[in-house]
Amino acid sequence: MTKSGSDPDFPVILAHGLWVPGLVMRPLAGHLGRAGFRCHIFSYLGAARPMAGHVERLARFAREIGPAHFIGHSLGGLLIMETFRRHREIAAGRVVLLGTPARGSYAGRRVARYRLGRWLFGHSSDYWPERPSESGPVARWTRPEALGVVAGSLPLGLGRMFGRLPGVNDGAVCLEETAVEGMAERVVLPVGHSAMLISARVAAQVAAFLSDGKFNANLR
Repeated sequence: MTKSGSDPDFPVILAHGLWVPGLVMRPLAGHLGRAGFRCHIFSYLGAARPMAGHVERLARFAREIGPAHFIGHSLGGLLIMETFRRHREIAAGRVVLLGTPARGSYAGRRVARYRLGRWLFGHSSDYWPERPSESGPVARWTRPEALGVVAGSLPLGLGRMFGRLPGVNDGAVCLEETAVEGMAERVVLPVGHSAMLISARVAAQVAAFLSDGKFNANLR
């Protein structure tokens, strides 16, 4: 794309995660707005509807707005990746995933052992099994647009309700689960899963990636 990512006329589409409304993306949208980005929040019903339906709605939303950058938090990142996989004709700038379990979710699989957990996850449960890069479409990025990944290392999140998570994690998603084959870069920040959406440091790194196609090493 020829437009600069820092151009205020170049829009940004944000997609939220599971169990939350679109308004949770407003703090991040506010930070990006002050950095010169015009943001549009895509809201969907998460676990209450099949992913295929969310994909088609996001595809229509994206076509109405036109070429845009995309930011997805948690399940929203999976939604964005699946939308691009099914609709390669959609024009895009850069893409940033925030705490997205691209290779499956240890916490999700553990919670899904319980009947209540399976009910809460609903249609999203298909995305929690382990997905090595060679077997799952959400673990591989093959489009030409630059993909950046933000992962958290502060273990504060609902995923710990049923016990500790292995290795470095953000309280809901493990670091190793955020890796995407073909990503341009990944930055790990000392922030919890949900706190990513209100973190000024995260917002600054997202803005840097949208503008330059890389994260800012001076902000880590």
